[in-house]
Amino acid sequence: MTELLYLDSDDVADLVDVPTVVGAVRDAYRAFGEADRLGSEVKLFRESPDGMLMYYGAILVGAGVMGTFTYWGGFGDDDAWFLTVLADADTGAPLALVDSVGINPYKTGATGAVGVDALARADASVVGIVGTGPQAAAQLLAIATVRDLREVRAFSPTRANREAFADRMADALGVDVVAVDTASAAVRDADVVVTATTAHEPVVDAADIAPGTHVTAMGQSHPTRRELDAATVAKSRYVPDVRAQALEMSGELLGAIAEGAVDESHVHADLGAVLAGTAPGRTDDEQVTVFDMGGTGIETIAAAHLVYERARERGRGTTLRLTPKSEGMRLP
Repeated sequence: MTELLYLDSDDVADLVDVPTVVGAVRDAYRAFGEADRLGSEVKLFRESPDGMLMYYGAILVGAGVMGTFTYWGGFGDDDAWFLTVLADADTGAPLALVDSVGINPYKTGATGAVGVDALARADASVVGIVGTGPQAAAQLLAIATVRDLREVRAFSPTRANREAFADRMADALGVDVVAVDTASAAVRDADVVVTATTAHEPVVDAADIAPGTHVTAMGQSHPTRRELDAATVAKSRYVPDVRAQALEMSGELLGAIAEGAVDESHVHADLGAVLAGTAPGRTDDEQVTVFDMGGTGIETIAAAHLVYERARERGRGTTLRLTPKSEGMRLP
């Protein structure tokens, strides 16, 4: 038998914070290279009852940790569940089982912020955001750790939602957050544009993207759905979290390719290459940049590892026992 740590949502809530997760995710992407291994995202669907099971994993050699993330939602329960398993990447020893629902917005927001820090202008201070759900809030909170924000313009189709979001985020950020009536009003002349929606069709028009704008597309990771139109992708320096995944799952990129606006060579570099300095990021203040994030095991395992390390330092969690193959496969 061996021991591992179980961290429930209360443990996670006490151990996670935005700036530290941003740092952990930045380090993980910077270190990501040939030595690391990233598993493809797998999604399994059931129609009756409607539900989805999704999982992916990563081995982060530099951090000495590996793990898998599993999400499932629907199936008649109409709810969702998040679990991450961590193990030592050098010995294979199990480390932790983490109730990951509380980590999810932090690690996704952190990834967006790392993209902003790598690609947006240094003086970027005005954010236009389309979408006002929890992931939109996470993006803004994380971006505020890498840029000095002066104004946020927020749009969602439901007026009450966008106004409540504006009030809530103004208090959280200490800056002017304005609810606007259209996506164009949010996006036009913004320094940073974030799309955090469940839309199937583009919510951003290239005509509204001014020179020098950085765009983060984070709401969709599906080959037939997209938040950005082909013209926005075509006029940008396009950087995905992971190139291979974007070519398989990004509706933004695949839609632009299908329309003949770009081809696969339009992918500039992975985010990790930009962070490591092996590929340039923004090269002038007039350039339009796009960070297309689909969600990977890199940020998920990095964030869960951070929470695990803090739990060990602070004596949090519940010890569980796990049986290895050498002990458990006992035949008569």
